[in-house]
Order: sequence, then C-alpha cells, then structure tokens
Amino acid sequence: MSREQLIEQIKLKRSFLCVGLDTDINKIPEFLKEYPDPIFEFNKRIIDATKDHCISYKPNAAFYESRGVKGLQSLIDTYKYIPKDTLSIIDAKRGDIGNTSDMYARAFFDEAETEMGFDAITVTPYMGNDSVTPYLKYDGKWIILLALTSSVGSKDFQYLETPDGHLFETVIKKANTWAGADRLMFVVGATKSTEFTNIRQYAPDNFLLVPGVGAQGGSLEDVCKYGITKDCGLIVNASRSIIYASNGHDFAEAARAEAQNLQKQMEVELEKAGII
Repeated sequence: MSREQLIEQIKLKRSFLCVGLDTDINKIPEFLKEYPDPIFEFNKRIIDATKDHCISYKPNAAFYESRGVKGLQSLIDTYKYIPKDTLSIIDAKRGDIGNTSDMYARAFFDEAETEMGFDAITVTPYMGNDSVTPYLKYDGKWIILLALTSSVGSKDFQYLETPDGHLFETVIKKANTWAGADRLMFVVGATKSTEFTNIRQYAPDNFLLVPGVGAQGGSLEDVCKYGITKDCGLIVNASRSIIYASNGHDFAEAARAEAQNLQKQMEVELEKAGII
C-alpha cells in the first residue's frame, strides 16, 4: 500500500485506527475452541466486525509463533483474510545482521515463497543500517522502526543522551537518511504524547504507529494534539481494548462497538485538523 492509498483510506473511513490482532488462545471465548482453528476463527470474526472502522490490522508474530506450525498457519490464513484495501502490518520487531534480515524480510514480504506479503513490518533499529536496508529491497513495503515506546523500560536506553540528543531522536534522524516518508514509519507510544512535538521536528512527514491507546491508558486527544499532520500522519493501534471487549458469544459485536467508538473520536480529530 502506497502512502497515497493509505491517506485515501484514512479520509474514506474517517479513521486512522489499527486493530492489533494479539490473539491469545487462553483469552478467546471458549466456544471458539470447538473450531478446527480457533485463532483464525476469532481473527476472522474480529476482522468482519471491525473492517468498516479501521484502516489497518496488526498481527503480533509472537502470539502465532508461540503455537508452532499450527500458529504459523493461523497467521498465514489471517494475512490472507485481511482486506486488501487495509494496511497489513506484521508486528515482528526483528533486528539482526544483514543476511539474517534478508531472511526475515523474505518470510513476511515474499508472498510467492511464504504465502505472506504484509505491507509493513516493525523492526528494531539498534544494529544499524545494514539490519534495516534488506527490508527496503521489497518495493512498496513499509518499515516501521521502534523509536520511543510506551513500555516502562523505555527509559533504560531510549532516553540516553547522545551528541545528537536522546537516543530515540538520533534513531529517527539517522533512519530518515536511509529512506523517505513514503517507506519509513516510526513507533511512538501514546503514553509519550508530550514528546510528539519534539519528534515532529525530526519526522515531520513520517507516519507514526502509535500503540498504547485503550488498555495502556494513552490519550487519543493528546496524541492528535501533538502529533497529527496535514496528512494525518498517525496510525493509532488498539488491541486488547477491542478484541477482548467481551469473552462471550457477543465478542465480535463488542469489538465492533469499541472500534466504532474510537473511529468516531478519530473522525472528530480529523475534522478539527481539516483533513476531512
């Protein structure tokens, strides 16, 4: 999906919501466990219920890899079920030397080889340029680099002082010499909303993938106040607050209601910013 197509979807759906598919076999409704693939059945119903209100889906690789071969098949089937007009992100947070990154890129981008051709992948940048550039070999694919996360441990390294500012600022500035805003996004946690103004000095046009709204307590209003751009420039992820809104037979309807609630809030912010 190109930048222009992404912006078009944001305007069309009046939303910049990403639904995180962090699907845990221990948290899905019990009745689904009677199906041949409970994880895929859950994901399929969540997608059907929320696709009108979001512009992206983001399976977290760990929740599938932890189930071995059957989990990988669930991931493949989920990828195939994601609507093609919706940005598909694999939240893999890979980061390794160049030849290993080549293999990771193939795993998630080479659909002919692996049956998965996600639009974007999250990548850890701390091994530098040669660990990131292999993903750029795939035309039209996005790299989403970790910059400033919502995690408690973010203060351990991300705020370290460097000659160019905090380490997360150095990451953003350096990475923007590797690719443009049509290929490169950054992860910035919603609980760090007051940092968005500063981050926008170094990433004025990049889309930011923003986890932490919902169950983690981040404020959508603050994220937009400090981070929204003329093209929106934000993809706000919600996972648990949507997919686990209910653990009964009505789980899909509850997920839809939660997604619609967030979409309506996003519509207000897009109108305030003059984007729609």
